[in-house]
Amino acid sequence: MTDLPEDLTFRAVEPSTWPDFERLFSSRGAPHYCWCLPYRATREEARQRNRATLKAGMARRICQGQPVGILAYDGADPIAWCSIAPRPTFPRLRTSSVTGAADSNDASIWSLTCFYVPRRLRSRGLARRLLQAAIDRACTQGASAVEAYPADPDSPSYRYGGVRPMYSNAGFREIGRLGKRRYVMRLDLPVNADSP
Repeated sequence: MTDLPEDLTFRAVEPSTWPDFERLFSSRGAPHYCWCLPYRATREEARQRNRATLKAGMARRICQGQPVGILAYDGADPIAWCSIAPRPTFPRLRTSSVTGAADSNDASIWSLTCFYVPRRLRSRGLARRLLQAAIDRACTQGASAVEAYPADPDSPSYRYGGVRPMYSNAGFREIGRLGKRRYVMRLDLPVNADSP
């Protein structure tokens, strides 16, 4: 079992950190089958659904400066990922059966859609630390709220978005449903006069 360091750092995925994101997502057990693109995918990307297309689609968004998420680092090594970005950058969320969610075109609402924590680092609080870093990132970028779409802890699927108690403990409130197995949870953020 690997101990989780106390001095983790968190960085946004952008062109300079793309190699780290690529390295993490290419590692054993990582979600290289989706490259965290499904909710972001255009219709054409969704139709193709192959790894090369998904990876290229994510790389293109990052190179264009689109926010996509954050990486957790242990020293110089990227060890985990959280997808957090303005809600309009997830066009497929608009076509999902979301009830109670904010206006899908409101760029001040940031959506948190998934986590990737390697199996060897699970059950050590890393997802909670990623969640707080994601909230901090959204706040510094001027977000008014963060929405997330977790499942129940005993759900047989959809747990990549986290579980409901983790969000409740972080101050999120339930405002709706995403399909039958996931909840829409929201955290309103303080207004930051210094944000962009």
